[in-house]
Amino acid sequence: MSIESNGPRIDYSAVSPKALQALLGVERYVRECGIEPRLLELVKFRASTINGCAYCVDMHSKDARANGETEQRLYAVNVWQEAPFFTPRERAALAWTDAVTEVSLTKVPDDVYEHARQYFDEKELVDLTMAVIAINSWNRMAVSFRTVAGTYEPAARHSAV
Repeated sequence: MSIESNGPRIDYSAVSPKALQALLGVERYVRECGIEPRLLELVKFRASTINGCAYCVDMHSKDARANGETEQRLYAVNVWQEAPFFTPRERAALAWTDAVTEVSLTKVPDDVYEHARQYFDEKELVDLTMAVIAINSWNRMAVSFRTVAGTYEPAARHSAV
């Protein structure tokens, strides 16, 4: 099976603006849910690397840097279990992201859930799961329709974001 890109397939935002609006609604919720923006970007970056979404890896590495993330930590996200650069809360979020992203393989094990609950209350864990759901949805759209990586530029950040 060859998955080489021959360029974009469908501009889903133009073809189905209501589908785009539905995803944007989930994204808006995630951005306003109260989880730290830097943590959300780590989660989005991690899920995007697992899913092999070049567009989203490019986007979320840029957004993470715009939020003050370091190169060292971004490079280490794929080996977060071995890297000493992440807080216990971030590690719990990354483990949760891995398990939820690969739900068909992991079934989100009890030990991952119990570990996440040490660092996230019930609402936060639902919100974190919504963040993982959102980025997995975006990944699936971008990969399926071959959204071209490299053109995204982060918006100017406000101090409250």
